[in-house]
Amino acid sequence: MLSELIVKIAFWLHGSSAYKRVKGFFFDLLSNPDYPYKKYLDSLMIFLILTSVGILVYEVRNPVPEWMDFYDIYIVSLIFLIEYLLRFWVYSDVHKLIVKEYEQSRFLHKPFSIYVPMKRALQEKLQYITSPSAIIDLLAILPAYRPLRILRIFVLFRVFKLLRYTKSINQFVEVLATKRFELFTLLFLLVFIVLTAGIAIYVFEESENPSITTLFDAFYWALVTISTVGYGDISPVTHEGKAISMIIIVTGIAMISFVTSVIVSAFSEKLDELKENRMVEDINKNEAFIIICGYGQMTKMFLRQEVKMEEDYIILDKDPERVKQAVKDGYKAINEDASRHDVIAKFNIDYANITILCLTNSDVENIYIALNAKSLSKDIRVIARATDERMQKKFYLAGVDHILLPNEVSNMMMLTAIKQPVMYNGIHAILTGQNVAHMDEVHVFAHAKLIGKTLEEIDFKAFKILLIGIQRGIDGEFLFNPDKEMVVEENDILLMMGLKISIAYFKEKYARSYL
Repeated sequence: MLSELIVKIAFWLHGSSAYKRVKGFFFDLLSNPDYPYKKYLDSLMIFLILTSVGILVYEVRNPVPEWMDFYDIYIVSLIFLIEYLLRFWVYSDVHKLIVKEYEQSRFLHKPFSIYVPMKRALQEKLQYITSPSAIIDLLAILPAYRPLRILRIFVLFRVFKLLRYTKSINQFVEVLATKRFELFTLLFLLVFIVLTAGIAIYVFEESENPSITTLFDAFYWALVTISTVGYGDISPVTHEGKAISMIIIVTGIAMISFVTSVIVSAFSEKLDELKENRMVEDINKNEAFIIICGYGQMTKMFLRQEVKMEEDYIILDKDPERVKQAVKDGYKAINEDASRHDVIAKFNIDYANITILCLTNSDVENIYIALNAKSLSKDIRVIARATDERMQKKFYLAGVDHILLPNEVSNMMMLTAIKQPVMYNGIHAILTGQNVAHMDEVHVFAHAKLIGKTLEEIDFKAFKILLIGIQRGIDGEFLFNPDKEMVVEENDILLMMGLKISIAYFKEKYARSYL
């Protein structure tokens, strides 16, 4: 039976990883703003739209070459058709509705009907087809199938497709949408005044003014006058008509002022949000970046360090005053609550190497941030600040990779400075990288000369370097003062101390050289 065949196909699609991968690719390409390849599609579509409209303008007074007509009718329209069909395909999953209905029928021991899920799927597809963006996409394809030249005007609908591919226009529309109640109220008032003034001027001027012979002429005059355009092609000749003109001119100036104030207020309210969104978009372009949660003393100390960070960063803080201070200090900061799931989800977690520093003053908030980050992706590295050692277990359960205990470290350093000042000077020199006490990590990548060598074969003394330990693999065990017979393997991390120039030369000779 046909229904059995449809169910089999639905289950095959439901279990096919290749199908899910291909559909996910096209969904990201068409609809995911964070997908790195979407910008190339957007650029291509904008180019096609502009060239197609350019050909329409050129054709008005010039004969179009055959290759240009072929490009416009077939290539551009074909690409638009493929895009329309792909959007229609990825909008919803028909096979999921069929599988769900079939499994529910089996579970409830009731007869399965293919018409129920197919009806629901048809409703979802119709919902897409009747959406404004889909209608514009469809009308943009029509010029390729025009039997009449007049249908070429549908090329202009391709201009409206720019709304989908230009974010600035979308943001402008979204800002206006926040004031739609005020704008619709003013529009209703405008229509009311135009109708009233038009009828009044028609009554007073129809028999006296040869320029106003129909009600349409009166409405045209009212709209031109209230907009303060004043073409001068229609002017009232009676005293009553001139009085109406004065009233409608003053009303028009007032309405323009109201509309301007509404739009300005909408943009002033959204300006900070637009700036923050732009900042998030810019940082999402990086392959690796750091999200710093909280602008407190630890964040300030971290950002003031002399060593320049290789990764880009952004500060998130829910206190507007601290965000203003961070911006004033010259740092990139936005007013967001990092403990919220949707805030972290804004960032490019699927395609970037992200490190999150939880440096707020609240252990609970830091734990929430860690939980949200790890729920989005386990590959996100989370480093969190804890108030005391008793909270470590809770932080590890939340998935934190590294825990900072500033109070405990500062107390230990203070006690060391009092009882063992020489040791304190040594530790301080190591941590700050002063003089010869510079510590660094050397990562052993594939094909490096270090691979296969024993520690005894590597002459660290010749480089004036002290090997402190080795970590086996990225997440492996750290071996302090390892045995000389240990063989270096790929992905090992060597922790060493010495002059910066010595370590740099060692990396160049061994870690960055290839067989």
